[in-house]
Amino acid sequence: MFKTFGAVDALTATTTDHEDARRDWTVLLPFFNERDFLEGTLASLARQTEPPLVILIDNGSTDGSGAVARSACVRLRLAHVLLRETTPGKVAALASGFSLVSTPYVATCDADTWYPETYLATARAVLERDDRVAAGAYFVAADAGKWQRLGKALHIIAAAALLPGQCHAGGAGQVFRTTALRGAGGFDPARWNMVLEDHEIMHRVRGHGRLGYHPDLWCAPAPRDRDRASTRWTLAERLCYHATTGWAGDWFFYGFLADRLAARRLSSERLRERAYQDCAPEALAA
Repeated sequence: MFKTFGAVDALTATTTDHEDARRDWTVLLPFFNERDFLEGTLASLARQTEPPLVILIDNGSTDGSGAVARSACVRLRLAHVLLRETTPGKVAALASGFSLVSTPYVATCDADTWYPETYLATARAVLERDDRVAAGAYFVAADAGKWQRLGKALHIIAAAALLPGQCHAGGAGQVFRTTALRGAGGFDPARWNMVLEDHEIMHRVRGHGRLGYHPDLWCAPAPRDRDRASTRWTLAERLCYHATTGWAGDWFFYGFLADRLAARRLSSERLRERAYQDCAPEALAA
């Protein structure tokens, strides 16, 4: 079935018969031309021990990714909504999806990332501990052994202990209490429409409580190397982030970093320009 949401331009949705089932998790999954990897990601979400509603946001794909995603969800019997957001950029896509969230918890996932079946259950346990408002997963290869995962886990936990006011997880592995994310203003292109949106959103949400990490909270992005200019921050910007977070975080993002990223034309839509070196979809766990 199709619905039109009047508050958002050019937005339609398709849902499964599972739409009205009671559930505690919504997954926001924005994508642009990811048809080769979507099925693996969606299969991992369909196997979750806490089944989510997946809000798929097609951000103007030209390769049929939307049809691939919808077909995979139907085949997997994965509760889903498919949106088409024509405003380019990941932040606009996330904002569209978040406007439909009504569950207590929400996760942001990437279309080329594999999630272990206990991912959402572990995330809930972290968020319920000491009333955390957000949590982050570390990245590791899908076939990593116990000791490799342990090393990555110790690294992120140590970094979080040393620098508790900072974000230590990328957008592919972030989870939130919905009330905290909404209280922080949610994803808003008018407020922040640059790259590094994962750090900026964690900065705002942290104003509502503590962030959490856990050795069992991990996910596995596809091992694709970008062959374009990096959209990451410079060493000077990262050092400034370390020096100011906790007492001048607002100034760092909105009085310093935003202007520098804008000067380099690193708006959110630049994340759609990725050209990758060869990496077969089989590299993402099926």
